[in-house]
Amino acid sequence: MIPAPTQPGLPLEPSTDELRDLLEAATARVLHHVQSLPEQAAAQMEGGAEIARTLAEMGPPERGAAADELLDLLFQKAVPRSFNAASPGYLAYIPGGGLVASAVADLIAGATNRFTGVWQAAPALVQLETNVVRWFTSLAELPPESGGILTSGGSLATFSAIVAARRDRLPDAFLSGVLYASDQAHHAVKKAAILAGFPPENVREIPTDERFRIRTDLLETQVVADRAAGRTPFLVCGNAGTTNTGAVDDLLLLAELAQRERLWFHVDAAYGGFFLLTQQGKALLKGIERADSIVLDPHKGLFLPYGTGALLVRDLGTLRQAHSVRASYLPPIQEDAEFIDFCEISPELSRAYRGLRVWLPLKLHGLARFRESLQEKLDLARHAAAKLREMPNVEIVAEPQLSVAAFRLVRPGLDSASLDRLNRSLLERINGKKRVHLSGTVLRGTFVLRICVLSFRTHLERIEMALEDIRAAISEV
Repeated sequence: MIPAPTQPGLPLEPSTDELRDLLEAATARVLHHVQSLPEQAAAQMEGGAEIARTLAEMGPPERGAAADELLDLLFQKAVPRSFNAASPGYLAYIPGGGLVASAVADLIAGATNRFTGVWQAAPALVQLETNVVRWFTSLAELPPESGGILTSGGSLATFSAIVAARRDRLPDAFLSGVLYASDQAHHAVKKAAILAGFPPENVREIPTDERFRIRTDLLETQVVADRAAGRTPFLVCGNAGTTNTGAVDDLLLLAELAQRERLWFHVDAAYGGFFLLTQQGKALLKGIERADSIVLDPHKGLFLPYGTGALLVRDLGTLRQAHSVRASYLPPIQEDAEFIDFCEISPELSRAYRGLRVWLPLKLHGLARFRESLQEKLDLARHAAAKLREMPNVEIVAEPQLSVAAFRLVRPGLDSASLDRLNRSLLERINGKKRVHLSGTVLRGTFVLRICVLSFRTHLERIEMALEDIRAAISEV
């Protein structure tokens, strides 16, 4: 005899009415959350630690709770105490907009629960994700034999890229291999190299110029020195939009150097890659089409929810060489070059169906809307920098190359330590007004403030609010 559910009203398979009630309750809260975003604080951290402590639990619940109670906990306690990355005022780090169409796609993907690690398990769904990757390779103007994968983000995409490069360019005993990146490269590059088995010192940090772009002359000198010392240079990373300043390296010059020195040319375009949709971005990123691998983050430049990254490679065979392992218990791996088994070209067998969260918003809205929004972000960053330049005692430390501007307040007679304290206080006062949220970083040993415009919800009126709050905070410090 099959035992009856301990809670007849909350079975694991809800009735139609129960499922409808749950979806409607969640939808009502999501709608209110999205509609109220313009009025919400750009970040609300006060009391966050206390709430987190009240939510700590030592073990799982034996009995279920009512849906309304759980949803209220999320939307009234857990969600508000955070960086509000979906807010139009979130101008910190690299914002991720969180298009709601992607949330709908995730609901569909989770509810239908199809396995997409192997092509045979869901051919049509795998094809939709393959289409997304092909759209990306087309955007980067990679050749027909190119391809790639969707990942959880730039960090894992970078890891797979370095493993593929290692397998393609180095012998099994690879510890003489050396990688090169600028002093502005994302820490994911060094972390990925370490995870791929390289000692930290095998990652060479090359100084940058006055615009925070890699010094190719110093790079070439270091490559020559490493070869002379018996090491094996094999990879160089170019930046297509750094986190600190949005700097874009001379990718064409790097591509030529990489070809001359027989290096795998990797481009970190996690932040800046989708600006290829704009004429300005396309011109600035010239040379990316010669990359051996490219990292993109749709959760940045396509405004999708966090957890959506991509890796593109010039030759799909390099990914397969690095990741392919067969097993008798798997469905047959198809040999048709027209189709893709994602488990053959990525670290994952079991995987989230990420393709739908990219495919649905792109098909629903069309590429033109994304292009227009990205151009708006470029224009807004330049507007912000121009207005900041007009403020007394404000120094623009990094002019926008894409949609990031870095600046600081200077005061005559203050030493560097005092200036750092002044600017940290300035940042705290700006963010304390809660209409916008900026972040800070250190450039050339100096603390600076950053504005990064990359949310589809951020428009001119919010940038004007940011400028008002900056002026007010300057007067207060």
